[in-house]
Amino acid sequence: MNQLTTATRPGNGRFSGQAITAVIETANLADSTKTKYQSVIGAFLATGGNLTAADDLAVFAATLSNSRRAQLKAAVKLWSERMIDQVKSTPAAGPNDVAMKQEAIWRFQSLQTAVTVRAAKGEKAHTWLTRAEVRRLMAAAAGDDNQAQRDRLTLALLVGAGLRREEAAGLTFADVKFQPVRGKIRTVLQIAGKGDKNRVVPISGQLAAMIDAWGSVTGGNGRVLRSVDKSGAVGDGLSGVGIFQIVRTHGQTIAKPDLAPHDLRRTYAQIGYESGVTITQISRLLGHASVATTQRYLNLDLDLETTVSDFVPL
Repeated sequence: MNQLTTATRPGNGRFSGQAITAVIETANLADSTKTKYQSVIGAFLATGGNLTAADDLAVFAATLSNSRRAQLKAAVKLWSERMIDQVKSTPAAGPNDVAMKQEAIWRFQSLQTAVTVRAAKGEKAHTWLTRAEVRRLMAAAAGDDNQAQRDRLTLALLVGAGLRREEAAGLTFADVKFQPVRGKIRTVLQIAGKGDKNRVVPISGQLAAMIDAWGSVTGGNGRVLRSVDKSGAVGDGLSGVGIFQIVRTHGQTIAKPDLAPHDLRRTYAQIGYESGVTITQISRLLGHASVATTQRYLNLDLDLETTVSDFVPL
């Protein structure tokens, strides 16, 4: 317990900086996100601030843009929650230890509210593709060479399984499972999502066949999505940035130059909802913590079919 309470005292910012870097490195985050978190933590420590001092964090946060402030808040939350779990798991020898543990927990909890982020105001127009646009997107990525097969499978995992790009990047052939359903065998993906929350995503026979065909090219081991160089040689993995670039490149072919991986995930949800899949089922498939998040995905609180503008005589 002494080690934990020592870490919460002022003057231990450097120790805390090393600890939070280790937490970020082991978190289930995209590499680009880890880089942003480490960058903002490094900038804070360079000011001489102490990560265990809520006032220091608040003063530094006031100098940042809203997006950088959000990164700082998220990074501190990752570390503080890890430390709270560590404190809770430490046995208490007596009343004094219990009091020390509670004090440490309160200190770490206070860090999570030290940085405030401005909430976005108003409605944001969501982007998703129609079924016709999905067909055009997939057709544009068709081809027999390794890059075309890889690109088409990348798009299919996003729009056909609703994966986040970091989930797609981390997917392995070992995550492809087979489960019996009413006398048939259904292919499913075992996904480790945000917060290390596992979920199972059933996929179509078409997508399963694409994964199987790609496995014949790659050997069927390790990461599913791989880099492909100009000569067609297949690498060991594909980064989240690489996935983003694939989506952008093929989005341009259907006049969607700003198409992003999350738009394909949202399309998966929208097509499912339009096809009669319940919102609770869609929420589970997406790995959302609550149905309210899925509702925002689908803009269910905004009637896009009938709106005031329809009745204004122009």
